[in-house]
Amino acid sequence: MITHNFKKKFGQNFLQDKNIIKKIVDICNPDKEDLIIEIGPGAGALTEELVKKSKVLAYEIDIDLKNHLLEKFSNNDIIFIFDDFLNRKISEDLTDYSYKNIYVIANLPYYITTPIINKIIEENINVKKMVLMVQKEVGDRFSAKVGTREYSSITVFLNYFFDVKKEFVVSRNVFYPKPNVDSIILSFTKKEKSNKVLNEELFFKIVKDSFKQKRKTLKNNLKDYDFFKVEEVLLKNNLPIDVRAENINIDTYIEISNKLNS
Repeated sequence: MITHNFKKKFGQNFLQDKNIIKKIVDICNPDKEDLIIEIGPGAGALTEELVKKSKVLAYEIDIDLKNHLLEKFSNNDIIFIFDDFLNRKISEDLTDYSYKNIYVIANLPYYITTPIINKIIEENINVKKMVLMVQKEVGDRFSAKVGTREYSSITVFLNYFFDVKKEFVVSRNVFYPKPNVDSIILSFTKKEKSNKVLNEELFFKIVKDSFKQKRKTLKNNLKDYDFFKVEEVLLKNNLPIDVRAENINIDTYIEISNKLNS
């Protein structure tokens, strides 16, 4: 482990277990024609395995790691950008690359996970798969099943774009410094959307409003919409009128949105 002044503001916890690192890389299984975007390489433990497989574009916000990373990977096919990933125009950073597929791999602090996923979606980066290590509680929300307490608007939002899968839990004991919680590896595989939403802005607004007050029924949360149309969709899908948002799957939300758009 390098000597480093760990910065709490960056949520720095460096992964040390080589077996876990190899498992993370194997989930993507990239080849030499692919490009991997790594967000937050830290000391470069995961990066060491990535450069064996593919070209790497790595974003590191902590400038104090610059000398270490540039020296360590001076002979590898990798470019480091020492900047905040959220402040970059990623599509412009990619213009100098040719690649077959893009993969994103990152170990993310919980407070920045959703903004990073949103950025990738909003910039329309054609990512084949993302493999993200996140706080276990966050991972449970992202991959929650319909009808569970963890199921929320972010679950529906992410499942609109990706097939989200829990891969495996990572103990807090394999990091330095040791965090207070366990982590989980999630894979996000780009979804070819078969049920096309007619109006994505309306769809996302309806989903957000549906979970506005989670213990209230859908009828209460969507009182500003034409609920007769919503009711029609609910009945078609054998759902009660007093159903709550967490008991509605993404396909039904798409139906509701398209119905209200007509």
